[in-house]
Amino acid sequence: MTNATPVRVMIVDDHAIVREGLQTLLSEEESVELVGEAANGALGVSLAAKAQPDVVLMDLVMPEMDGIQATRRVKEVSPRTQVLVLTSFADDQKVREAISAGAVGYLLKDVLKPDLLRAIHHAAQGKSTLHPDVQQMLMKQATAQREPKPHDSLTEREMSVLKLIAQGRSNKEIAATLFLTEGTVKGYISTIFDKLEVEDRTQAALYAVKNGLGDG
Repeated sequence: MTNATPVRVMIVDDHAIVREGLQTLLSEEESVELVGEAANGALGVSLAAKAQPDVVLMDLVMPEMDGIQATRRVKEVSPRTQVLVLTSFADDQKVREAISAGAVGYLLKDVLKPDLLRAIHHAAQGKSTLHPDVQQMLMKQATAQREPKPHDSLTEREMSVLKLIAQGRSNKEIAATLFLTEGTVKGYISTIFDKLEVEDRTQAALYAVKNGLGDG
């Protein structure tokens, strides 16, 4: 069953053969209406301002104005328009820049017709679609950003002791501050050294400062 109102789509790509191919593909679908095409980002922005399409299929590498800039400008001149990137490039910088500029999805040009049509309809509803390669790349980045650090294994009490070490407190001062015995403090410090893989108070203090743990 097709939607009563077709999704109004615009194509922005500097390769005529790509535009022609997409035009042929989309013209076969009753649920999609092609409302314009442009050969570069600047023309795409101008056309989007007039046509106010539901979805723009946006290439990234184009003359005069690239797809990143064009995406940002399209969102300014036609806020309700959703931009779906359709490109040959999947490097992490372009993905981050496109999403930051306002793109709702990111597909590569090897996408299959059913997947492209599904992404277009999802985009019209404000739903995101990412090519599997792009999803995998973003997952790897997220995992790398969450790479555990030695201090992640410290208990709350050990973290308190480390912060006081970084402030230059002696064992006696730490014991008084945390209402512990000096012997207990020594035990905590020994454990902290092991977990952080440092050999003395100076190294522990430097580690704390370097990782923003010296305050509070």
